[in-house]
Amino acid sequence: MLPRITLLATGGTIASQQTDQGLMPMTAADGILDLMPSLRQLARLSARDVFMLDSSNIQPEEWQLLAQAVSQAAQEADGIVISHGTDTMAYSASALSFMLPGIRIPVVFTGSQLPLTHPHSDAPGNLREAFAMALSGRAGVYIAFQHKVIYGTRAVKMRTLGFDAFDSINLPPVGFFDADGLHLDDRADEPCEPPGDIGDPTAIDARVFLLKMMPGTNPEIFDHILSAGYRGLVLEAFGLGGLHYIRRNLIDKLQTISRAGIITLVTTQCLYEKADFTIYEVGKGFQAGGIYGAHDMTTEAAVTKLMWALGDLPRRQHLLVRCLAHEMRVKG
Repeated sequence: MLPRITLLATGGTIASQQTDQGLMPMTAADGILDLMPSLRQLARLSARDVFMLDSSNIQPEEWQLLAQAVSQAAQEADGIVISHGTDTMAYSASALSFMLPGIRIPVVFTGSQLPLTHPHSDAPGNLREAFAMALSGRAGVYIAFQHKVIYGTRAVKMRTLGFDAFDSINLPPVGFFDADGLHLDDRADEPCEPPGDIGDPTAIDARVFLLKMMPGTNPEIFDHILSAGYRGLVLEAFGLGGLHYIRRNLIDKLQTISRAGIITLVTTQCLYEKADFTIYEVGKGFQAGGIYGAHDMTTEAAVTKLMWALGDLPRRQHLLVRCLAHEMRVKG
């Protein structure tokens, strides 16, 4: 008997059609399957529309709806494919990686740079490869796009027009496709441990601010973050993790908001390799309570992990420095 695969549709370019106002997501989940009849030869298919949005409008509330839809579908499916817009796909895939701990089947995001109905669309190939990954039996949350399979916590959108839109950052892709089909990579990466008691895994707090440092950043920005009611900060520091403190003392302000209860994850503006603020003198001020290094996490992973941790901070704060979903390599 063929395995069971569920398509969860959320809109995006892959589902878009041309209107007087421009491209709008309008093709429902059943319509996507109707346009891809060859997929029915691979599996017993079911389809559901979770929402119909341009991915720029997908926010933490939609992540919760999507995580709940995946949990429900996983009770009967052997794999799940999620069609999604590319602009925020890396955020959604990363968020669900934390919100679905212990998922026992493949959950595979995909989308396209051109609508499925476009004559030159990359959507048919991406869908076929996403379904192939969903049939692999390899549990976890992934993005399948342009012949690559990437952990949901390691993907970053790198191109606005090129079909090869996503790269895997600081970890090789999980797999790739060629004329022989799907090849999965069994190279070991950072071991991930079960998170333990985390309460409702879909609980999340969106009050996280992302701040990219630049020379001359005014320390008062930290006062605004505090007064605006944010509970978390992802700080993109310089290089390995430095901030200036001459003339404009950012380190003192960072320690001030830490004492006020804001949790900070410090990452690097460099796309590759890691942050390590223990090396240079300009990073030593980070060594205070409530300030954590993001190691080699992507910005998308750091933001979504911090939002997820804040969803139940007493039970999750210690997990900020543990690998949960291949998002970080603490060693090395």
